[in-house]
Amino acid sequence: MARDYEAEYADYHSKPEQKKRRAGRNAARRLMIRKGMARKGDGKDVHHKDRNTLNNASSNLSVMSRSENRGMKT
Repeated sequence: MARDYEAEYADYHSKPEQKKRRAGRNAARRLMIRKGMARKGDGKDVHHKDRNTLNNASSNLSVMSRSENRGMKT
């Protein structure tokens, strides 16, 4: 069964709450790039230690591999 990306966006990704969370993740990534801790295409994720994507305090952010970050148990 193929994914319906248009419906997926309409049902989830276009919601205001999800847009804010995505913007928070993007802002954290830009901050870490400015600090020199991440680079474009480095294959790393910016990890929010408290799992709150809107909390971009320096003490809450770290850089780790994608597999490590996305494989964490919630």
